Amino acid sequence: MNASDICLSLIKQSEGLSLSAYYCPAGKLTIGYGHTGADVHKNDSINEGVANDLLKGDVAPVEKWLNGCNMTFTQGQFDALVSFAYNLGCRTLGNSTLWKLVCAKEYEHAADEFHKWVHCGEAVLPGLVKRRDRERQMFMTGEWK
Repeated sequence: MNASDICLSLIKQSEGLSLSAYYCPAGKLTIGYGHTGADVHKNDSINEGVANDLLKGDVAPVEKWLNGCNMTFTQGQFDALVSFAYNLGCRTLGNSTLWKLVCAKEYEHAADEFHKWVHCGEAVLPGLVKRRDRERQMFMTGEWK
């Protein structure tokens, strides 16, 4: 499976677009639609085309990880998990109760786990609250608002 355009739209809206490098709330240098890594430097700037390419490149390993789990997902479930893991990482997803419930096919209980991932340190971030609500909606219905 691949992340749908709806998924990429959710990630873009959740991350926002920054054409200049900045420090995210977790203290990581970030550019584009939430791209981090050793290739991001303090005074970097890019254009929207590069930001889209970085997003697709960053989503690809998440898709590969999910596809390697030998599980069947609806498109909405896949997209929600891609967005979640894009934000927090495949390792975090794989070690979460959310993932354990997905593997047990307890989808309604799994959906309730999204709301637990809204903190940066001790602080609840309103943007993460909104994002997790949208991921939960996508997980359950295939859409988000």
